[in-house]
Amino acid sequence: MAALSGSAEADVGADWSAVARAMNGRTRELSMKQRELSEKSGVSLAIVREVQQARIRRRRNPRTLEALSSALEWHPRHLSAVLNGEEPPRVERSALPVEDPMIQLMTIVIREIRGLRAQIGVLSNRLDGRFADPRQDNEAE
Repeated sequence: MAALSGSAEADVGADWSAVARAMNGRTRELSMKQRELSEKSGVSLAIVREVQQARIRRRRNPRTLEALSSALEWHPRHLSAVLNGEEPPRVERSALPVEDPMIQLMTIVIREIRGLRAQIGVLSNRLDGRFADPRQDNEAE
């Protein structure tokens, strides 16, 4: 029972609506979609949606908010500070990691290859149905 009250106390004063407002404003500012935020942060799309909509108000792993903050080009503790009603730390623009444009291109290429692989699988299945082994047909007769 003590563990339950301890976790409840830790969430007193947590302002998930403020976190949602901050994230929504920043994603608009960066023209970033939820899926892109999910991919960039490594946080599942479902969790990104929950946090952005302030639907499920529960304690989260601090790394989740750090990953989202960093993906939004903020200080890693930005969203944790917003959650707790504190002033978010500032980060110098020059301190942000510069994303290698080759990584973005490779991500696009990988996505395209996966799509092509899926299409090849569908075509292969169709061809397998049309060109069944003729020996099987002869055995049936």
